Amino acid sequence: MTTKQIIYVPGKNPKPEAALHRELLWRTLVEGVRRADRAVAGSLQANYPQFHLVSWNYLYYHEYKDITSDIPWIDALINKHGPTEQDMRDAHSWNIWLSRFVLTLGDHIPLLIRLLPEELRSTATEINRYFNNTDNAASKIRDLLKQTLRPMLEKQDDVLLIGHSLGAVVAYDTLWELSRQEGLKGKIDFLTLGSPMGMHYIHRRLLGMSGQGEKSYPDLIRHWINLSAEGDVTALNQNLKESFHPMLEQGLVESIEDHCHGIYNYFRSDEGLNCHRSYGYMVSPAVGSIIADWWKHH
Repeated sequence: MTTKQIIYVPGKNPKPEAALHRELLWRTLVEGVRRADRAVAGSLQANYPQFHLVSWNYLYYHEYKDITSDIPWIDALINKHGPTEQDMRDAHSWNIWLSRFVLTLGDHIPLLIRLLPEELRSTATEINRYFNNTDNAASKIRDLLKQTLRPMLEKQDDVLLIGHSLGAVVAYDTLWELSRQEGLKGKIDFLTLGSPMGMHYIHRRLLGMSGQGEKSYPDLIRHWINLSAEGDVTALNQNLKESFHPMLEQGLVESIEDHCHGIYNYFRSDEGLNCHRSYGYMVSPAVGSIIADWWKHH
């Protein structure tokens, strides 16, 4: 029997200390699975040691986030079993539409990025810092994931690699390095949440994209499922099957699926609805169902 392993790679911004962050993510992940399949949630609950957090954010930001103010909102999220009418309205509000429109312009005409609202501009700055490998930080981040993933591939464990937001980019680039530079063999399943990888601005800067043919893409992904919530502007181009179709044509991946319609991330805090927060994705029954199916069938 091979061992099931779940690896989670978080997105940008400072996070809580690793032990607390892992606990909060696990709590929301198990709740999402429970909403999809109670029996699997019971089995999963007993396997916390097989859930691995690649805690790269302190290395990048040199600070931890104080989670105190978020705890009540995470508790509220876990006690909330679906989006309210207000959540759905907010996810389709005019300011979300405007942000998406401006970000689409910036994606095609990078000079316009400086005109973006502060939050979107800071995201672009973070992405540049990662792709420019400032202070070798991006390489160090990928090394953290390699330290966790490499031995699992060597042991032929069943691995579900989850990347949220910029974490999806980190995970993908790491898979490219492991397969194309290290020649590591094996297959993992890949789940991306709120991923910006369909944006032209990001897609063309992924590792391998300057090459040609099959070496442009990693060779370690078996099934790739991409999920994004209504109103999540970070996942600008949600159709990754279209963006990465050469992987299918070249037989590098068995399937790429996009789940992008009618899914709501209803994490809400005193700042209002946040359609992108990781905890909101994790409690979603849409995500829970994917993880439950993977847990049962691998």
